[in-house]
Amino acid sequence: VQLQASGGGLAQAGGSLRLSCAASRRTFNRNVMGWFRQAPGQERDFVAAIRMDSGHTYYADSVKGRFSISRDNAKNTVYLQMNSLGPEDTAVYYCAWGDGVITSNIYNDRAYKYWGQGTLVTVSS
Repeated sequence: VQLQASGGGLAQAGGSLRLSCAASRRTFNRNVMGWFRQAPGQERDFVAAIRMDSGHTYYADSVKGRFSISRDNAKNTVYLQMNSLGPEDTAVYYCAWGDGVITSNIYNDRAYKYWGQGTLVTVSS
């Protein structure tokens, strides 16, 4: 599975960006797609995830109420709508694809088998 992430760029604080992640193959019921981010000098952190069958979503506390993850199964694509951006959101954002990820592992990057190339989001203050 190849994942193609896009939509990163420069935003001002308080602004919005929308990331997209297209998978090269059809997503199946057990699949989970997620977003992680890595700021310079820091570890990769969970941002959000969505179950491709139920549409159930999961969010890191730091983005709840500001970010929204959604999916388009027909396009094998997930989106991350990011609103009220702040400088603390500056990072490389990675999309990831996992199969049969149980809920307790949703937040763990080791549970995801395939990764996109990353897209840089820079938020200026």
